[in-house]
Amino acid sequence: MVPYFPDFIQNADVAILNWIHNFFSCLFLDVVMPVITALGNKGLFMILVAVVMVCFKKTRKTGIAMGIALVLGLALGNGLLKNLFARVRPYELEGALVTDLLIKAPHDHSFPSGHTLASFEFASVMAICYKSLPGKKVTAIISVVLAALIAFSRLYLYVHFPSDVLGGAILGTFFGFCGVWIVDAVEKKIKK
Repeated sequence: MVPYFPDFIQNADVAILNWIHNFFSCLFLDVVMPVITALGNKGLFMILVAVVMVCFKKTRKTGIAMGIALVLGLALGNGLLKNLFARVRPYELEGALVTDLLIKAPHDHSFPSGHTLASFEFASVMAICYKSLPGKKVTAIISVVLAALIAFSRLYLYVHFPSDVLGGAILGTFFGFCGVWIVDAVEKKIKK
């Protein structure tokens, strides 16, 4: 066990994961969850959306903010925190309930969840900047629902602990706010 995660957190994480597996596991979700989780692979979907947004004047600011948030998450979440905590994945635990995964086994560390981190960076920027988006509130709501589904998929697929996903969601939301704040601050400085 990694000393950063006390036994009571580890035990609660495992109990919640096992409950999710026992309660939700079905053929339909076995097919759907790998597809949903793939949307978060390496943050490529979010990066693509950010690049497309930068190409249009109306959404450029949102795309830049999203790009900044994604870079912060990559550097601080996936780069620094994953290596600092070096937490093993749930399926790697001795006596794990699930060892035959529905997706290719990730071999990096578990905390924080990178998929959740990127999806909540994406969703928080979309929610903050919704007025500049096509579809406005609907687009923001879809982004938040997608982030929640990606986060849940990581639990369903038994590749992250609930605290990894919670940490990714909190950090992702924070980095999303930071991305928007940085863009706003630079814009104000340029306009002076």
